[in-house]
Amino acid sequence: MGAKIRIAIADDNAFLIKTVFEKLSFFEDMDPRFFVYDGKALLEKMMENNRVDVVLMDIEMPVMNGIEATEILKKKYPHVKVIMLTVFDNDENIFRAIKAGADGYLLKEIDAKELHDGILETVNGGAAMTPSIAVKTLRLLRNPIEIKDANEQENVKLSEREIEVLEQLSKGLSYTFIAENLILSPSTVRKHIENIYRKLQVHSKIEAIQKAKDNNWI
Repeated sequence: MGAKIRIAIADDNAFLIKTVFEKLSFFEDMDPRFFVYDGKALLEKMMENNRVDVVLMDIEMPVMNGIEATEILKKKYPHVKVIMLTVFDNDENIFRAIKAGADGYLLKEIDAKELHDGILETVNGGAAMTPSIAVKTLRLLRNPIEIKDANEQENVKLSEREIEVLEQLSKGLSYTFIAENLILSPSTVRKHIENIYRKLQVHSKIEAIQKAKDNNWI
């Protein structure tokens, strides 16, 4: 058997790191070297030991997010492959990740064999992508989106109560718990969430939370 593929993982969720390690443990040609909880820690660790072939990079992390870390890492270590491994598949994240130099883009729900195959494909010069991401990437190539800068935040007006509901949602709380915490009825919470989805033009909790973070509302 040839040399093992040396892998680093950057993710702020310890459970998901453990899950990725377990998925990689099925394959003798995979060698997970280390993990970190944010992009800055990854860059510091790489300065100590850059003998890594692939970085599995989360997007949403404290201190320094995965897209910023990817851009810096690819400039310093262009030989290291970076695969975004994330729950977020919105167009802006895909666009920013590709622009930063990401070599692949996979969703965390991927099974062990697909993750293994994606890493191999990327190391061998390909660009591993979850099928849904590949479709969006093709659409982006046909119709590139313009990313707003910090001074052009979307003109969306959320009420204080809606922002409070979003903050509770971002903590992973159920409608019932949110209702108890904010002294509301579950039906009122549901109505607030419907209004949030409509105003933000999103269709899921993950998209709503991501958009709120992008606009520094939570």
